[in-house]
Amino acid sequence: METLNIVNGNACIGIMKEAGIEGDFLPWNDFLHEGPVPKELSLDELSHIRAKFISNFKVGSFREIYREFQKRDEIIKSYKNYQKIRLWFEHDLYDQLQLLQILSWFEKQTLNTTQITLVSTNHYLGELTVPQIQNTLRYELDILPAHFKLASKAWSAFTQPTPKEWFKLLHQPTSQLPFLKDTVRRMLEEYPDNKTGLSKTEYHALLVISQGVDNADDIFIECQNLEKKKFMGDVIFWRILNRFEVAKVIKREEKSLTLTPLGLQLLNGEKNWIAIRPIKHFIGGTEISNTNLWCWDKKQECIKKYYYSQTINSLLAVK
Repeated sequence: METLNIVNGNACIGIMKEAGIEGDFLPWNDFLHEGPVPKELSLDELSHIRAKFISNFKVGSFREIYREFQKRDEIIKSYKNYQKIRLWFEHDLYDQLQLLQILSWFEKQTLNTTQITLVSTNHYLGELTVPQIQNTLRYELDILPAHFKLASKAWSAFTQPTPKEWFKLLHQPTSQLPFLKDTVRRMLEEYPDNKTGLSKTEYHALLVISQGVDNADDIFIECQNLEKKKFMGDVIFWRILNRFEVAKVIKREEKSLTLTPLGLQLLNGEKNWIAIRPIKHFIGGTEISNTNLWCWDKKQECIKKYYYSQTINSLLAVK
């Protein structure tokens, strides 16, 4: 039986081959939790946008990244050459967004005799031993229409120009995809906090630095340790630290990073990140800016639109 194994990235392929997992391997290689993911685009159109965005992180030129995405897309489009497509995806935000994109794409295809299965695990595949990789196959399940339907609904919600539909998933049945609910919540937590203007990752970074961790690599590791499900790559994290340094929230002396008085005020909620540095970036299909400001209220666990009031240095909900 010809099998195509689709995985999150390259890191796990070596151990999977060593474990005797047969078939071809296709790494997806996209951190969809960062940058634009507009709605209703073809796979080719979205790959072009994603390649342009990812090239800003200096991990390769636009041409190189786009060429790799085109090769990836051609392989998945050749799915009829395979009797089975086996999806291997972990429980974290990085993987689950990839899973939603892929399942949503497959729902629009005519599968005929091609079987789609899923191995979804709460372990990181690249960290497993050969016997553990082999054991995960016990949990392989067939993808049914209900899985496709839910994934398409969630992917559509993620790509909308507001986070309203994405938020609604927290209060809807999602048991077909058991890691979806946590994925939705963790993505919402990357919206600016309604009190500080910081994302959860940004807050963690300042918190770790305030505790005396001053080396960038160690700060990254400690922030990852604060996550229930690690998902962020270091290139994204370095950009967060760079923004803090440019805004004089942290200062660098040789290889040591410390909070400035402004950084301490920001961490304590006495200053607001939105006021310090204008915000402009995408989460899925939603462009967040000072004039289109969606914030996460962690106390009430809800997403709302806000505006910044200079008079009281605070974010106020739009009625």
